[in-house]
Amino acid sequence: MALSPFNGSNQTYLERTPEKLVVEGYRYWTSGFDTGSIQPWELAWDLYNKILGPDDAGQAVTALSGFVRTLKTCAACPLRSFPFQSRHLCIEECLTIGLLAGVQNGDDAAELCLQHLSCPQRCHQVEAAAQVFGKTLLQLNQRLLPVPCHVINDVLKRQNPIRLH
Repeated sequence: MALSPFNGSNQTYLERTPEKLVVEGYRYWTSGFDTGSIQPWELAWDLYNKILGPDDAGQAVTALSGFVRTLKTCAACPLRSFPFQSRHLCIEECLTIGLLAGVQNGDDAAELCLQHLSCPQRCHQVEAAAQVFGKTLLQLNQRLLPVPCHVINDVLKRQNPIRLH
């Protein structure tokens, strides 16, 4: 799926700062959990520090860590992700960004994504962690673009990753 440029630029969806912070942050943090290495977490810190500065990066990385930790504990299935800086999104990455965008923009996508990401008994925990992360990003002027429910439903029907040009 090709996306048109934003605001007359050649910037694609994953190059927007808020989306980059969420997707790359998710990838780095899940990789750290999966490998037991702190190197991916250091890469997350470097990215957030470069974009937000050290004070705001600390706050954002703390929220990211809590969100991913909660999601890994409460996920309905094992979380997957593409390699760092990939131009593809897997279903879990789409649902994660849809959840956080829905939290920030107050739309129905949050609930839809939550239902597919989390086991029913723990949805409230994932929602609470998503609220903290999403609102932290908002406080740092990092608003995600809304993700319509029909896009989430289309993603859930796909077997292949979405490629963003």
